Amino acid sequence: MKNKVGVSDFVKRQTKNSGKTYTLLSFDFLANLAEKEIKKNNFKNGYRDGVIIVEIKDKLTEKFKCPFIKIDKKTKLKAEMTRRRPEEEAYIRIKATNGKTLDTGKVELILYRHDVLKETNENSTDCKWELISFHGIPKNIKKLPMSPITMMRNQLQLKGGTKGKYSSKEWAESVYFWQHYILKEDD
Repeated sequence: MKNKVGVSDFVKRQTKNSGKTYTLLSFDFLANLAEKEIKKNNFKNGYRDGVIIVEIKDKLTEKFKCPFIKIDKKTKLKAEMTRRRPEEEAYIRIKATNGKTLDTGKVELILYRHDVLKETNENSTDCKWELISFHGIPKNIKKLPMSPITMMRNQLQLKGGTKGKYSSKEWAESVYFWQHYILKEDD
């Protein structure tokens, strides 16, 4: 197994008009950046063993588009049934149809270790780590909680989920955040 960071097929869905954080930087560039930071031990642990987060806080954050808006009384919401991938259960996704997206304050690169991805046969490479996602976090937000939908998928070990267990505080923080911020539908 190569002791480096590879690019997961899953992260490749994060493009312009995907409704997710995106960047014009290449996925390979992000994987190489993560690899350098890991070598310097510059990462924090994620929600379980085998998941780590590399933070970007410098001028590079300007190259990422944050998809969040702050919900207010003028926010118009749209609900739709969707699925991330054909083999996964559909879920209700709610997005804002109006509002100005917030400036990116920092970016988190989410990496999963090879053995964690192998649990559900979702590895795309033979690398020790894979970049599976990245999140543009709005300025003045210290921590971006995982979405309740993702937590549910993980904790119930549904298709597309990676085994995880969360405290009641983590659930509450997630629901609280997602009651105040929402992803904006693409223009």
